Amino acid sequence: MSLIILLGIILMQIEQSKSISITDLLFGVTPIIIASFAYPLGNRKMMEVCAGRLDAYQRVLGMTLASLPLWLLLSFYGFCTTGMPSKEQTIQSVLVAIFSGVIATVLFFKATDMVRGNMQKLATIEATQSMEVFFSLLGELVFLSIQLPSLISWSGMFIVILGMILHSYVTHSPSLNNGKRVQ
Repeated sequence: MSLIILLGIILMQIEQSKSISITDLLFGVTPIIIASFAYPLGNRKMMEVCAGRLDAYQRVLGMTLASLPLWLLLSFYGFCTTGMPSKEQTIQSVLVAIFSGVIATVLFFKATDMVRGNMQKLATIEATQSMEVFFSLLGELVFLSIQLPSLISWSGMFIVILGMILHSYVTHSPSLNNGKRVQ
């Protein structure tokens, strides 16, 4: 299922690959790969360690504080190599931080808290994350007036969404895991 998601990402980015260097590609892809593992692992670990003692807001704050040293290092590196961000970059970062980092994450954590003991329902909640791709694009189209994606990019986006949904259901399906609950 992960290969389906990877195929979708490749389709979404194929048109930009003609004008990007290998170094830029690595600097763009590496954080995404790390985040794709770190975010769900962080959420699950916070759920396990906190055992219901922290609500969704407190878990978001905990994950934010735990990752803050990395963000400070990246900010320092960016400042030293390219200087201060532009006004447009700052606005985009603030919008992403508010809509995705705060609102979407709190809603997601709250939903995972509600279904913590039911792996089927947890898989359903995790599959809803796939819609973040679509809503992010919609927000960029409305608020940032970006150019409409090509048909290839749209195809890639829907393949990513389908792959995330399938991955979530296959990962947490008792019948596909010999009747054992996957945690």
